[in-house]
Amino acid sequence: MKKFTYEARDQVNNKVTKSMVQADSEAAAARLLIAQGFTPLSIKEQTGYNNPISQLAGRITIKDKVVFSRQLATLIGAGIPLAQSLNTTLEQTQNKKFQSIIQEVIASVEGGKSLSESFAKYPAVFDEVFLALVGSGELSGTLDKSLVRVADQQEKDEMIMSRIKGAVTYPVIVLIVIFGVLAFMLFTVVPQVEKLYKDLKQTLPLITQIMVTMADTIARFWWLIIILCGVGIYFLLQYLKTDNGIKTKDTFKLNIPIFGKMFRKLYMSRFTRAGQTLLSTGVSMLDMLNLTSKAVNNTIIGKSILKAAEKVKGGKALSEALQSEDYILPLVPQMIKIGEQSGKIDEMMGRAAQVYEDELDEQIKSISTSIEPILMVVLAIVAGSMVAAILLPIYSLVNGINV
Repeated sequence: MKKFTYEARDQVNNKVTKSMVQADSEAAAARLLIAQGFTPLSIKEQTGYNNPISQLAGRITIKDKVVFSRQLATLIGAGIPLAQSLNTTLEQTQNKKFQSIIQEVIASVEGGKSLSESFAKYPAVFDEVFLALVGSGELSGTLDKSLVRVADQQEKDEMIMSRIKGAVTYPVIVLIVIFGVLAFMLFTVVPQVEKLYKDLKQTLPLITQIMVTMADTIARFWWLIIILCGVGIYFLLQYLKTDNGIKTKDTFKLNIPIFGKMFRKLYMSRFTRAGQTLLSTGVSMLDMLNLTSKAVNNTIIGKSILKAAEKVKGGKALSEALQSEDYILPLVPQMIKIGEQSGKIDEMMGRAAQVYEDELDEQIKSISTSIEPILMVVLAIVAGSMVAAILLPIYSLVNGINV
């Protein structure tokens, strides 16, 4: 089928709508619009949509999806038909790439597909948890509530990630500044000191000689260093895409000093928050476990959840199944056990998620506070080394002159 962009007037409210439709020909597109209650004003075949440059332009953020979900939920909750709601959200969307995807979704919905089936064509944008919640909402007739839950979950996850990124940003900037100052001193000040010593036919102090050797090596072989670094980074990135590489990266995250505990709490928060959202919309226990194993975005934690799912399938309670699994923090099975006894597993998972989110908040603040003195020590060592490399030779020369 071909894709056509159209401008048409709604015969009910006389409003002009711009969107996209899929059809075999322009005439077929016009017939489809008329059948849907529109008067076509213009229909043009869309070309260049599959241009790789246009596909890569822009990045769809969590914020884009949250705003889209909330707007769509509000419109559907107000009783506006799905296709019309999608067209309205399309007009409000600023991201060009996201606009093109929404247009495709509208065309798919108008062609008879369900909303979850239409979203499923874009797994890179709409993950399996998103699709499961939308599908559950369609079946239960609570699509607007499901979309709100999706937005809430994504918003909380994005809030936690932004805090973690914020905690990491400061030390990264400080380290970049430190290395920048080090490079400046190596290539400007230290060579001048070396030249002075050569003119006076004196021997450089050891620390200055080390600095001079470093500067000379980098100056002579900078191209080789860049190539080696580039090749190293390329192969590292390729390795991290393999199964073994992903497993290594995920294991490292869980066990890295200082940050390991933070990552474990992050994954538990994702698991329990996604679990609460899925169970509250009527998704079965086993489907919830299968979906959350992917939603946590860590293969090691995901395997532990899938192992628990097998035990649940064999008749065990979820709390008991999770208790013996690696990297599942104790509070999770404890809260789920209370939920099993009270019949409110989803509510207890939500409370567990809130506990971990609060703990993460405190831990991020604590890490940010503890990193500052460490960075000051690093800065003092680097600055001290540079000062020693520059001042020691000068003091030596002064002493030699005095003698």
